[in-house]
Amino acid sequence: MSSPLVTSESSAALIARFLKARGVERVFALCGGHIMPIWMRLDAEGIQIIDVRDERAAVYMAHAHAELTGQIGVALVTAGPGVTNAMTGIANAHTARASVLILSGTPPQPQENRGALQDMNHIEFVKPLTRYARTVRDPNLVLQELDEAVSRALGHGGEPGPVYLDFPVDTLRATVSLATQLPEFFQTRSPQYIYPDPKSAEQAMEIMWKAKRPLIISGRGARGASKPLIDLLNRLGALYLDTGESRGLVPESHPSVVAAMRGSVMTEADVVITLGRKLDFQLAYGSPAIFGDAKFVRIADCASEIRDNRRGEAEVFATVSKALEKIIELAGDRKPNIDKAWAGETRTKHEARAQKLLLSMQDSPVGSDGLMHPNTLLAALRKALPEDSVVVADGGDFLSFARVGLPATTYLDPGSLGCIGVGTPFGIAASLALPNKTVVVATGDGAFGFNAMEIDTAARHKAPVLIVVANNGAWAIEVRDQLETHGKVVGTRLQFADHAAMAKAFGLYAERVEKAEDLESAIKRAMANRPALLDVLVTPEAASSDAKSGLAWVPDLQALGAWDQAEEKWRASTHRFLKR
Repeated sequence: MSSPLVTSESSAALIARFLKARGVERVFALCGGHIMPIWMRLDAEGIQIIDVRDERAAVYMAHAHAELTGQIGVALVTAGPGVTNAMTGIANAHTARASVLILSGTPPQPQENRGALQDMNHIEFVKPLTRYARTVRDPNLVLQELDEAVSRALGHGGEPGPVYLDFPVDTLRATVSLATQLPEFFQTRSPQYIYPDPKSAEQAMEIMWKAKRPLIISGRGARGASKPLIDLLNRLGALYLDTGESRGLVPESHPSVVAAMRGSVMTEADVVITLGRKLDFQLAYGSPAIFGDAKFVRIADCASEIRDNRRGEAEVFATVSKALEKIIELAGDRKPNIDKAWAGETRTKHEARAQKLLLSMQDSPVGSDGLMHPNTLLAALRKALPEDSVVVADGGDFLSFARVGLPATTYLDPGSLGCIGVGTPFGIAASLALPNKTVVVATGDGAFGFNAMEIDTAARHKAPVLIVVANNGAWAIEVRDQLETHGKVVGTRLQFADHAAMAKAFGLYAERVEKAEDLESAIKRAMANRPALLDVLVTPEAASSDAKSGLAWVPDLQALGAWDQAEEKWRASTHRFLKR
């Protein structure tokens, strides 16, 4: 018996036409009966379906697509386990504020709550991780709900982030009244900006221009603000730290960049300006134990990036680009009060340390096992990759090396949720969205394993990505923690598995590299034959900065051991907490 016909006036057809009208060219999906009407209508509209091997990967890919294009990313997953598999991807998009639309189906309405196949109330567990979550049962509300969901995802009137809609199968097959197919729902909406309150902007400007040691830290909310940010740095002379979520906004050659002096500049600044950035664990929660008596200026277009952990002496609720433009305008020809000697000396120290790192990467010693240092691999990649490459870094220990060792104008990593395993899906989506760019995934072997099957997706869809696996046969950061803290290793060793052999089995060009002298030629061959994978053996003996910092053993008060000690000392000295 064949399935019921899905007509061109069905809900499923309207969903596909809506997405087409809103500029969606590609949907990341894994098929199933509950979503088949949407699936076939997407194909009828000429929308490309990137069929994946796991629903989590579909959401990761939609996430990366949204990040790199500024458009809505769309994932289509089936009911029940399809949605539960997608949950980790949804959680990561939630933390990252990624504009992702997740679509799914449910059993027909006459079968609801009767024990139907894959019958679950998805909304109950999806809702806390989304900006909008609805089950749409009335065909005549499909367009309205889609319009609202996409608006919420893009942050029109609130914080951007993932949204979720599902539809009973009978609703998907049902005809939508022509009267409710209003043309307004198919119109592409212009980006919306929040303009700053002049009084708040002036207050921020006054604090910034009086500062002697101003430090600007950008985050996700600063994307799209590259020009006014650089203009501000040039006018104010402030020092600058980016984060993984805003890398590439300011060229590394800019005299304000002092990434290699992160720790010291955080303690020395007298004014800290955050641009669309939370004061989370990566920034010591803004604690006076690390930042001392520094004043804070908070600029963002959402409350969670203004009022988390520390309030600002000035708080500007606005689109970051518009806020910076207004602050520069208000400053006029006023001269800043910056301590030029401090700024110059810090920049000089940064350049010296960065150069030392580069030289040390090239001369990193092999381990006692004869295997190369991870930095040797990264140095070879640095040399081979074009300057405008898209870099996706993934892993635990290896991410710490790659974050420092691989420069990038466009950069993606697991983000503050620490959701390792994103590398391969992110890289596939990036290479499809930006086919004229070189896209490289630099991942540890542990992180690679989470979504290794997506190399099949890369092969089938000819995604021109280079995946480089730093294979140290271990969850290295955890091995180090176990040895130092507990004196034994339990369940954290892996095999030095032959990932290249697996990749070849799925149709990728692949090589296994065991010697440093073979890296240059192997990278060149892989670049010429993408999609490709290099399985590079590296020593597990190399300890990353994260491994040395105490991140793995999760200190009580701060993320890093040194910060934790400083926090303990500060709390005791201020008598805020009883001494333990």
